[in-house]
Amino acid sequence: MTDTPPSDGPGSGGPTSRWFDELGLATVFLTRLPWPRPITDPRPLMAAAWAFPVVGLAIGLIGGVAFAVADAAGLPGAVCALIALAASALASGALHEDGLADLADGFGGGRDPEAKRRIMRDSRIGSYGVLALILAVSLKAACLAALDADTAVLAMIAAHAVARGVVPGLARALPFAAGDGLGRAAGKPGRTGALWAAAIAVAVALFVLPAGIGLAAAIAAGVAAVLVGMLARRQIGGLTGDVLGAAEQTAEVAALAAIAAYLAA
Repeated sequence: MTDTPPSDGPGSGGPTSRWFDELGLATVFLTRLPWPRPITDPRPLMAAAWAFPVVGLAIGLIGGVAFAVADAAGLPGAVCALIALAASALASGALHEDGLADLADGFGGGRDPEAKRRIMRDSRIGSYGVLALILAVSLKAACLAALDADTAVLAMIAAHAVARGVVPGLARALPFAAGDGLGRAAGKPGRTGALWAAAIAVAVALFVLPAGIGLAAAIAAGVAAVLVGMLARRQIGGLTGDVLGAAEQTAEVAALAAIAAYLAA
């Protein structure tokens, strides 16, 4: 299933420098954060699948710190939430938000799979994409604003970790929808690498949140990713980079919603 042999995760027997390179590969691709040395690893992105939730943890931490600073300044919860979401989007370069918008435009505006894929490749954003982004940001902000400040910070960390932790599993499960594009260039993760990503994501959620809440967030993220995958298979035949981005955003919304619902019950 792989074009090049992927790493099976941080315990696959390679030296520590290899894990560091894989973490750098994931960080450089998935964020705008600096990395201390050039990335020379020639393997595709999914060779670093295990590192996705680690990168998500870092992005969530950035958003969480922004929320905490805004809260300390006495800003209302809704404003704190929007500042936190802006900080996390800046850290990631809005990579996944772009995928969500493209997928919404393609699935909403195309009449057949080829037309949908063609619209998704268009860099311009349409009404479906705008609406998808507004809804996603609004839902995330509403969920965060419903939490107390300390919990909101931890929820940001957990949601970003689990949302990125489910992406490799989806990438492994779906066939490619096209012969080129970012999704194919990213490659396919190995089974162990995808399992490492899921395991690390769940571990982060269980560490930063009470067990029941963390597990609910992880399950919600996984279900959301599966639903996006099923929709993509039906609409365009499988996987693209935009599908992965949309899955991450949907999983992030689902994780935050699960946390807010659990605490409101």
